[in-house]
Amino acid sequence: MTNNKRVDIGTDRQLFLDDFWIDGSSNVTRILHSPTRRDPVIEKEYPWEEGHVGGMTTAFDGEKYRMWYKCEDARVIGVAGVNFHRMAYAESEDGINWTKPFLRQEKFQGSMENNLFSPVPGVPNIDANPDAKEHERFKGFKVIGRREKSAIYAMASPDGIRWHQMRDEPILTGWPFDTKNLFFWDKWTGQYRGYTRGIAGNDPNVDPATVKTIKGHEFIGGVRWIRTTTSEDFLNWTPFQDIDAGDTPLEHLYTNECWAYDRAPNTYLMFPSRYVAHRMPDPDWYDGTGVNDIAFMSSRDGVNFDRSFMEAFLRPGLDQRNWHERGIYFQHGIYQTSPTELSMYVGEHMKTPRTHIRRYTLRPDGFVSVNAGYAGGAFTTQSFIFDGNKLELNYSTSAVGTVQVEIQDDRGNAVPGFALDDCPEIFGDQIEGVVRWNSGGDVSRLAGKPVKLRFAINDADIFAFRFR
Repeated sequence: MTNNKRVDIGTDRQLFLDDFWIDGSSNVTRILHSPTRRDPVIEKEYPWEEGHVGGMTTAFDGEKYRMWYKCEDARVIGVAGVNFHRMAYAESEDGINWTKPFLRQEKFQGSMENNLFSPVPGVPNIDANPDAKEHERFKGFKVIGRREKSAIYAMASPDGIRWHQMRDEPILTGWPFDTKNLFFWDKWTGQYRGYTRGIAGNDPNVDPATVKTIKGHEFIGGVRWIRTTTSEDFLNWTPFQDIDAGDTPLEHLYTNECWAYDRAPNTYLMFPSRYVAHRMPDPDWYDGTGVNDIAFMSSRDGVNFDRSFMEAFLRPGLDQRNWHERGIYFQHGIYQTSPTELSMYVGEHMKTPRTHIRRYTLRPDGFVSVNAGYAGGAFTTQSFIFDGNKLELNYSTSAVGTVQVEIQDDRGNAVPGFALDDCPEIFGDQIEGVVRWNSGGDVSRLAGKPVKLRFAINDADIFAFRFR
């Protein structure tokens, strides 16, 4: 893909989530990587959690990680169609080990000794807007009403625990809102972004044959999809528009779990739970047909999403308790919890007595790589302008694998001193490895000039690059 408008990347990190950077290639493939399953972080340990825990949202306030999750008591175990309605709070110093401080805000079975709070703020988050008022430092999307009469109301809090409704009137109308309605402050564009459920396939311009009619697939004339909206002040929002995933098959996408990825500015990641209604691996399952996994999408503007990878980002796996409808959901939160590790969270065993929230990990920027096998391959980026004096790579090779990098001018000619032959073979595994040529690693004389990068790799993965 060639972009005729030259890109100024400054010192921003660049990922290979889509084909934006690949201007030419041979014998390389972009690969989607799945995270590694770790220990549960939230398990049922109190009577008010015995039914379910899930629906988690997280935020980092600069000092500690905060979590808001939904829970229910034992009366809902095995009862079809019962929704969560209690909200509980947890926190962490490292994003790995979580505690549940007793808030003494809400009574349960006659006692205030619990981590529950009310009123329920819907889906809460920290407001990262630098102009946010102190008593509205946390905000939430709360749905009131059912089906056609449902609407989203604005909630706010000074501390994430004590909540109030910001105004009597709803801020968003036009159902369906029967999902995890998310928002965040987009520091890259200086506005709030919201994501909620939509409907795809019921547009008269869409061929009805593309909408599956197997029992359970139809949703209000189409399939479950995702809409987005923006706001300058959190109270007045633009009309909804469907996200655009290009010419990809229509699928039921539950939730959306959109996340602004801080390590790469202007990068939005989405991890919807993909629902396949007509499959039934467990004939004894009591609450509806279907199975689901977790998909992966990415965007450069928050509206147009790339679905290069129709494969699952996360499969239900060997754990058979995840093999039922709505059994596994991505939860809201991706944090760098060590120099070599991103932590994210997944609700597992949903709708069962063993429901919990588990941590998964991935190397930083490790969602997608450009890969070449043992025989080797190469690719070239489109032209761009950068700032800085060193080229940094996130890469991984085998013991015999290699990476070499050439800097070219915008006509594709090797810059003297930076040709492939001038780059000693790189091998190993680094998140922030610095590329060096025979003359050294200083590239400052090329800053501000249009250049391209050519990578020659074998048995290796390139995850990201940046200049610093």
